[in-house]
Amino acid sequence: MYSAHDETQLIQDCQKHLAAAQQQLYECYARKMMGVCMRYVNDYETARDLMHDGFIKVFKHIESFQGEGSFEGWMRRVFITTALEYLRKNDVLRESYDISTSYNLQTEDETIIERISADELRTIIGTLPTGFRTVFNLYVIEGYSHKEIGKLLGITESTSRSQFARAKMILKQKITLLYG
Repeated sequence: MYSAHDETQLIQDCQKHLAAAQQQLYECYARKMMGVCMRYVNDYETARDLMHDGFIKVFKHIESFQGEGSFEGWMRRVFITTALEYLRKNDVLRESYDISTSYNLQTEDETIIERISADELRTIIGTLPTGFRTVFNLYVIEGYSHKEIGKLLGITESTSRSQFARAKMILKQKITLLYG
């Protein structure tokens, strides 16, 4: 019904709540948005629920998209927010550590990372405790600052930094164990 370059019309039709347009939008973006959800919850069923919740929010608030910036970027923020709301509701950051309690955070052999594939790295990241994985994804993948992460998650900036440092340390240990 819509061509790949006809995104503007698709969005306008979704703003009119046309079911066919909503279905097309879902089909175009479901896989990418599922990937976003999986980065935060690492459980297929929960990620699928979050993806559906995210699309409900997208369709409910699509009128707020004014065409400034990319539509996909706008959608990603909706899905990230949906995932973070779920994580906050379920108190996953109870594993938080303040930076003063972190220890031995130095990284030594950065070349080992070159020997593993992106899929292997994603799998290893998925094994991190939820709080660490969330901060790691927000900082590395989404590009948020620690100050922004702190505000998003209701934690201090130093806790965000600590969780990121701990995530890197755990990743290093796992990678070294598997590929060292």
